Amino acid sequence: MVHIQSLQQSINIAKLPCAKGATHNDWLRRHEDYCLHDTRVELRKQIMDWCDDPNSKCIFWLNGMAGTGKSTISRTIAQDLAEKKRLAASFFFTRGKKDISHSGMFFTTIAAQLAISLPVLRTSISDAINNNAHIFQQGPREQWNQLILNPLKNAPTQSIQLVVVIDALDECDSMEDIQLILLLLAEAKDLETVRIKTFLTSRPEIPIFDGFRQLSGEAYQDFILHNIPLDTVNADISTFFLQKLSPLKAKHGLGTPWPGDGIIEQLVERAAGLFIYAATTLRFIQDGIDGPEEQLSLVLSASKSSRSATKHLDGIYTTLLQHSVLGKQGDEPECEQLAGLFRQVVGSLVVMFNIMPARNLAQLLQIPPKVVSRTLDSLRSVLNVPEIESQPVRLFHLSFGDFLLDSQRCSHSRFQIDEEERHTSLFRKCMSYISQLQENICDLWAPGVLITEIPSDTIQRSLPPHVQYVCRYWLDHWRLGNPLAV
Repeated sequence: MVHIQSLQQSINIAKLPCAKGATHNDWLRRHEDYCLHDTRVELRKQIMDWCDDPNSKCIFWLNGMAGTGKSTISRTIAQDLAEKKRLAASFFFTRGKKDISHSGMFFTTIAAQLAISLPVLRTSISDAINNNAHIFQQGPREQWNQLILNPLKNAPTQSIQLVVVIDALDECDSMEDIQLILLLLAEAKDLETVRIKTFLTSRPEIPIFDGFRQLSGEAYQDFILHNIPLDTVNADISTFFLQKLSPLKAKHGLGTPWPGDGIIEQLVERAAGLFIYAATTLRFIQDGIDGPEEQLSLVLSASKSSRSATKHLDGIYTTLLQHSVLGKQGDEPECEQLAGLFRQVVGSLVVMFNIMPARNLAQLLQIPPKVVSRTLDSLRSVLNVPEIESQPVRLFHLSFGDFLLDSQRCSHSRFQIDEEERHTSLFRKCMSYISQLQENICDLWAPGVLITEIPSDTIQRSLPPHVQYVCRYWLDHWRLGNPLAV
C-alpha cells in the first residue's frame, strides 16, 4: 500500500510543468562561470550568514546595474547551498528564452524542486494536485498557496531553513507578475517549522523598487552591488585576469612577464568595476585567430580616451566587431556584405522572442546554414554558439544587445541594429512560412487530440523550432515593426 501511494505521488509530481533551463546547474548553463575561490569573499560570507541566521529577513535582494556580476554570484550561492543541502530550489530568469522569460511555470517549477529537496512535502504537494485538477492552469496566487505555502505550513518535520535562489527577476516579461511574485514570496516570513528564504537578484529597475515598497520592512533586506568599494571590486577583477590569463601563457609558450602587472592594471582600470567587461575581454583574447598577444594589443588600443565603464565596454564591443566581423578585409563591397549579414543574423538574435539552434535560425531567415554558421562562429566572444547543433544560440550578456540597439553607444553605423526594421523583416519571414502551412500538418488521427498524446518526434518533424516560432510570434513582430513597411 505504501509503495502504491509513493508511486502515485511520483506520478502526480511528475505532472508539474517545469521550465526548461531554469535551474542554476542546468546542462544548458554548463559553461557559465562561478566566482573564483578568492573573489567576492566578503559579499558571499554576508549572504551565507543571512542564510544561516534564523532571525534574518526572509528575502535578500542583491541589486546591481548590468555587468556587475549578479548571475555569477547567484550561481555560486546556489552551488554553495546545494553542497550544504540547504538549497530549496533555483530559478534563473532569462529574457527571450521561452519558459524562463515569464512566470507561467515559475511556481510549478519551484514546487517540483521542493518535492526533491524536501521529500516530506511530497504527500502535501501530491494531494494538492489530486484535489485540484486545474491547478496548473490557475494563477500564481493559487499555485503558490496550494503547491508551496500550505505544504510548508503543514510539513511534519523539525525546524529547518532552506533557500530559494532567483536570478535576474527583472528579465521576467511582466512587471505586474514580478510585483506579485515578490508579494507572495514575502508571505514565507510567517512560516515557523520549515522556513523558506529567498535570495534574488535584479537590476535596480523602478517596477521592482515599487514591488519592494509594497512589502513591510520586516520582509526583506537589500544590498546594492555597485556600491561595493571600487578597490575591492578591482582586486577581484585583477584576480580574475591573473588566474584566467595564466593558462594562455603556458599554452602558447609566452614569456614570463606576459601579460605583466602593468597590463593587468590597465585591464582592471578599463573594466571600471564591470565583470562583464573582464569576461568579454577574456573571451576575445582566448578565441582570436591571431593569438593572445595580438588580441590583447587590440583590446588595449581600443577606446583609449574612454573614462566611463559603459564607454570602455562599448569600446571592447566595437573592437571585437571590427576584428571578428570585418577582419582584415579592405574591399568595401565585401565589408558591407559581411556587415549586412551580421545585422541580419545577429540583429535577429537580439530582437527575437525566443532562441533556437543555428540551423533553424538559418531556415527562419532563409539564409544558407553555412553562411549563418560562419557569421556566428566569428563572434564567439559575445555569443554562446554550442558545439551540439540541436542546442540554441544565445547572447552571453544582454548588454551586447543593448549596445547594438543604441545608436548613441554603437557609433559604427555598420553594426547598428534598427529594431523596427528587424521586426519588420522577421514578420515578412514569418508570413512566408505561414502561407505554406497546411491543415492537419501533424497528420493526426482525430480532431481534439491533446499535445501530450502526440509523439515528440512527430511534432518536431512537422513543426520544427523555426515553424513553431513563426506560429507563436508573427503577430508580435508585426506589432513592433513598422506597419507602413509591410
